[in-house]
Amino acid sequence: MTNNRTNATAQPSTSPSMVSRGVRIFFGSWLSALLTLLSVAIILALIPAFRWAVLDAQWQAGPPELCHGAGACWSFIHAKLRLILFGLYPPEAQWRAFTVIVLIIALVLATLWPRLWGLRIIGLWAVGLAVMLVLMQGGVFGMSYVPTSKWGGLPITLLLAVLSLGLGFPIAVVLALGRRSKLPVARAVSILMIELVRGLPLVGLLFVAAILLPLFLPPDWTIDKLGRTLAALTIFAAAYLAEVIRGGLQGLSGGQVEAAQALGIPYWKTVWHIVLPQAIQKVIPPLTNTAIVMVKNTSLVLIVGVFDILSAARSAATDPAWPAPSTEAYLFVAAIYFIICTAIGWYSQHLEAGVKARSH
Repeated sequence: MTNNRTNATAQPSTSPSMVSRGVRIFFGSWLSALLTLLSVAIILALIPAFRWAVLDAQWQAGPPELCHGAGACWSFIHAKLRLILFGLYPPEAQWRAFTVIVLIIALVLATLWPRLWGLRIIGLWAVGLAVMLVLMQGGVFGMSYVPTSKWGGLPITLLLAVLSLGLGFPIAVVLALGRRSKLPVARAVSILMIELVRGLPLVGLLFVAAILLPLFLPPDWTIDKLGRTLAALTIFAAAYLAEVIRGGLQGLSGGQVEAAQALGIPYWKTVWHIVLPQAIQKVIPPLTNTAIVMVKNTSLVLIVGVFDILSAARSAATDPAWPAPSTEAYLFVAAIYFIICTAIGWYSQHLEAGVKARSH
């Protein structure tokens, strides 16, 4: 009886405290009240979009005649999925492009495992990239030859993002070390390259690589457009990554380098085993931000005629048989970019948490 009375008297006191706490959180000040009202307004404004995208949408696969309602036409995505994912790649060989997507995802997942970091993961990526290029191009082992002008869709987006970051990172390390070097020539060259690339928009670099670069080469020299585009993205990524890494290097005390020199440790071992690991740990968030930006920047290659996933979705949306499905196509591509970038952000948070746990 005593316990029941205690519980009965305790319940009314708990409920008002929760209500008052909620009032303080959402309406405790004029700024909180304004943000609360703004959030409610945004939610109410998104209700029609949710109705269009989900409730009134056409989800069933079928002909274009099914999509004449007021909702989204997701049947279009089902009908054009191969074109969006693989672009102009020959339909009979699209299994090779799909295998490349699986290999990239598998290698990225393997890279997330710290036990494989080092020469082993570099070897895995070297073998994996060689297999991917053989699969995409063909011409061997009974596979039909597919020129790079026919490559497109999600494999191109993933390859450009992974290769530009992977090739740009060691260049960025060299530029960051060169900018902090005491050698005047190395420092001047590093500063010139970083500032020159950072002072130009990526679109300008892409135009220089795709259009102007062949004009400066000898007549008998040819570089594939996809290779030139990758070179522009790599240089762009290297310049921005170099500044991020330089920030991490500046955060280290010089005593560790001096101690390594006093012990007779070679310079490259000092940089590889002492300086770089600590510098990179300090700049995980900006490195993640640069990686996300580079993934999204791959969508700009459509300007120079490289058929990435955004170009493929744009081409699919021009089919006159379907009732203006461009919104659905762009939303589908946006969802793919969102998944990739969100996964990168989540992994960076996991790395940060691991670094903090080891430091404590």
